[in-house]
Amino acid sequence: MKSSLRLGACDFRAEYSYCHEKKKNKRTAFPLDGLGALEIKLPRSAGVCEMSLEIYCESLSERLFLASSLYRREAGAFEIYRFSLPISTLGVGLYFVRLRAKAFGEDFYSHRAGDGLYFDRNREPSSCLQLTVYDYKSERAEEILGGVIYHVFCDRFARGGKTELPEGRKLISGEWSEIAEYPEYRGAPLKNNTFWGGTLYGVADRLDYIASLGATAIYLSPIFTSASNHRYDTADYMSVDPLLGGDAALSHLIFEAEKRNVKIILDGVFNHTGADSIYFNRYSHYDTLGAYQSKQSRYYPWFDFQSHPNKYTSWWGIEILPRINPDKPECGDYFVGVGGVIAKYSQMGVYGFRLDVADELSDAFIEKIKARLNLRGENVLYGEVWEDASNKISYNKRKKYYLGTELDGVMNYPLREGLIDYVLHRSTDKLRYALTDVTDNTPDRVMHTQMNLLGTHDTERILTVLSGEDVSGLTNAHLAKKRLSPEMRALAKRRLTAAVTVLMTLPGIPSVFYGDEVGLEGYHDPFNRMPYPYGREDGELLSHYRRLGALRRQNSVYRDGEFLLNELNDSYLVFTRSEGNKKYITVLNNSDNPIEVSANKRTRALLSGEYSRTHSLNPTEAEVFLTHGGGELEIKFRGKNQ
Repeated sequence: MKSSLRLGACDFRAEYSYCHEKKKNKRTAFPLDGLGALEIKLPRSAGVCEMSLEIYCESLSERLFLASSLYRREAGAFEIYRFSLPISTLGVGLYFVRLRAKAFGEDFYSHRAGDGLYFDRNREPSSCLQLTVYDYKSERAEEILGGVIYHVFCDRFARGGKTELPEGRKLISGEWSEIAEYPEYRGAPLKNNTFWGGTLYGVADRLDYIASLGATAIYLSPIFTSASNHRYDTADYMSVDPLLGGDAALSHLIFEAEKRNVKIILDGVFNHTGADSIYFNRYSHYDTLGAYQSKQSRYYPWFDFQSHPNKYTSWWGIEILPRINPDKPECGDYFVGVGGVIAKYSQMGVYGFRLDVADELSDAFIEKIKARLNLRGENVLYGEVWEDASNKISYNKRKKYYLGTELDGVMNYPLREGLIDYVLHRSTDKLRYALTDVTDNTPDRVMHTQMNLLGTHDTERILTVLSGEDVSGLTNAHLAKKRLSPEMRALAKRRLTAAVTVLMTLPGIPSVFYGDEVGLEGYHDPFNRMPYPYGREDGELLSHYRRLGALRRQNSVYRDGEFLLNELNDSYLVFTRSEGNKKYITVLNNSDNPIEVSANKRTRALLSGEYSRTHSLNPTEAEVFLTHGGGELEIKFRGKNQ
C-alpha cells in the first residue's frame, strides 16, 4: 500500500514503535501496571516542527488525553519523537491513538497503513493506532503452552467401550468409509440422528496416538446429551451423552489423559439449546416440564416467546435451536452458579471450554464463566470469534474479550484465511493482516495461547481447500462421492505440508482437526466430518505433523518466544522466534523456483537435519533454521538475488 503525504514539496511516511519497558515492537496492548511509550520516526525533510499525541475512547467520540512536544531527536536524515503513554491513568480499556503533525503552518493527522503511518489533512480520527490496557489476574495456561490442540469430533473419531444407544438414534455398522446421510442441498433440513458411534472411551484408547502429535490438549466437540450426532442442540448440559459413555467415560478420559500431560477442553454451547431437550421439551420426550409445554416451567424465563408456545426466538431462525438468555439469573446461574454446569465439569478435571458463538454471549456472562473456571486454578477459555477479537463489535457493542477477565484466546480464523490465500494465490494482504494487525493487537499472554488453525468442523477439509479445485455448482450427491485426483491431491499435500509448518511455528497453539494430519478430504458440512480413515492414513503427512509436534515440545521458544516478521512477499515468507541468543527462523518458499537460504555461519535445518551454511528449498517447501549468536540468513533465487 502506498502511504505518503505531500507536505510542501516532500512526500513522507512515518514509522512507529510502541515501547514496552525497554523493548520496541508494534504490540498495541499493555498491562495495567506496565510502562509504555510511543516513538515516531519521520524524515527531517518533511518539515515537521511540532508533534502532538491524542488518545480517544473506544468509540472515538471523546478525546481523553493530549500531549504536545517540541522535542525531537535527530538521527541522520530522520528525527524521532517519543511520547510516554499514561497507561495507569487511562485504566483498563480499549483506546485509539492519533498523532498530529504541524508543518508548513498546517496540521496533518496520522492514519495507520500496514506497519507504518501516513499523514493527511483529514481530521476524522479514523485508522488510528490501537491501544489496549489489560489486567489479567488469573493464572496463565502454562500446561498447554508449546504443544498442540487436537480437535476431535466425538462421533467420528474412535469407537470403544460399552455404551448405550438411546431411543430414536441409528447406529452405523461396518467400515467408516462413506458419509451416511446428507441434505438434498446445502441448508436443507436433516435430522442428523445417524451415528458412527465414536465414544470418549475410544478417544482414551487413542491417547498415545494423540500425544505422538505433540498434543497438550484435546478439544472435544459437544459431549452433552443430545439427539443429534453433532450435539450442538443440547438436551441436557448436566449429563454426558450415554452414547459417548456418559459421565464415567469422561472421568476415564480425563484420568488417562492426565497420565500423558494432556488436558481436556469442552465445547460450551451456551447460547441456544435443543427444542428436544429437558429445557424446552417440544416433543415431550422428557419427564421434565419444558418451556414449550407450559409457562409454569422453571425454564420458561430462559427463552424469548413472542407467542407461546409456537413463536419464539431461535438461533438464526432455526426452530430446533431455541435461544436461551444466560443474562437472566434463572438461566445464568444454572451455568455459572454453585453446582452449575461449569462447576461440575471443572470439578471432574476439565481444563477449560471453547465457547460456541461467543460473540452472541454478553461480556458479563463470559466474565462469570471465567471467574468460575478460575476457582479450579489454571484453566483456559477460548471463544469462537472469526475476526480480530481485540476490537470486535457485536450487536453494536464493543466486546471486552482481551481486557483481562474473559478470554484467553479465540479461534484464529484470520490466520487460516491468510495462509490459504497466500499458498493458493500468493496474495499477501490477508496474511500480513493476520501477522501484523491481529497479532500486534493481542495481549502477550493471548498471543501465546491463541488457538491457531487450518481446519475445523465448520470449514472444508484443509487438504481439499488447498487443492484449489472449484466445485461450485456441484450437488451434495456429487460431493458425497467426489475425491481429489492423484495429481490435485499431491499438489494440495505439498501446500499443506508448507502451510502447517508455518502454523506450527507461529506464536500461539496450533489446533489440528482430527484426520487432517493423515490427509482426510471433505467438502462443506457434513462432508468435512467424515470418520477418521483407519487403514487409509497418509503416513508421509502424519510423519511431518509428528516432526512438527516434536519440534514444538522440544524447543521452549515455541511456548512464548519473541516473534518478528522479517519478510513477506509473494515469493517467500520469513519470520523469527527468538529466545536468548537462539533464533528459530521459518522460511516458506512460495514461488515456482528453488531458493537458496545462505547464512553467515553454519545453521541447522531442524526438519531435514542438515547442518550447513547454504540450504536449498524447493517450490512450496518450508523449513525451520536454528542460528546462534549473530547468525543471519539471506534468501537468494538460483542465479539472482531477490
